[in-house]
Amino acid sequence: MPDRSRARELAAQFISSGDPNGWFDVLYREAEEGKAEVPWADLRPNPHLLSWWSTHRWGAEAPASAEKPVKTALVVGSGLGDDAEQLASWGFKTTAFDISQTAISAARRRFPASKVEYVAADLFNPPPSWIGRFDLVLEAYTLQVFPAEMRPKIMEKISRLVCPGGLLLAIARGRETVDPEGKMPWPLTRAELDQFTSFGLEQQRFDDFADAEEPGVRRFRALYQRPG
Repeated sequence: MPDRSRARELAAQFISSGDPNGWFDVLYREAEEGKAEVPWADLRPNPHLLSWWSTHRWGAEAPASAEKPVKTALVVGSGLGDDAEQLASWGFKTTAFDISQTAISAARRRFPASKVEYVAADLFNPPPSWIGRFDLVLEAYTLQVFPAEMRPKIMEKISRLVCPGGLLLAIARGRETVDPEGKMPWPLTRAELDQFTSFGLEQQRFDDFADAEEPGVRRFRALYQRPG
């Protein structure tokens, strides 16, 4: 079981001071110094991304042509790069970003021959060139580390990155509305995730399942599409 104590301490400290993004780079720097653990850094692709792809296979592996260019993908809060590298291996022209420059630098060191474009960027203020650009946007476990009152704004920012006809895949811990919110990472409700439909996306699929690798953890995996 990952040690989330330092992450929770830092999150509470920075959120209370009005800087909800500030703690991520601190945690990654402390982890590099051996003083803390990044609890979501499994050093492997997200298994729920892998299982989704095994049944979806959206055609990114097909040869590109003038009529069918390479599909683009964006990883939100890319951490140490495992999900981004997996998407690139499936044929996506992949961009990955994180607020933590330490995480971005670590990902580049881990994958020195990578085709992924790793960028330090702020989800609350993404580069204008990213708006409406990506065929697939992956959001895994980012929403749940921000307080509930901040999530609609983040969801609006994420939604705007999806191109017409493009997909958003969101993966999170799940809970019922009547369940206690618990500790960070805060499980989301289905109603919260469905707010993506308020920002021009349509839900294509919703999976609600128990995580086989973490007994007792409920997961939501939702797929949305922008009409186009």
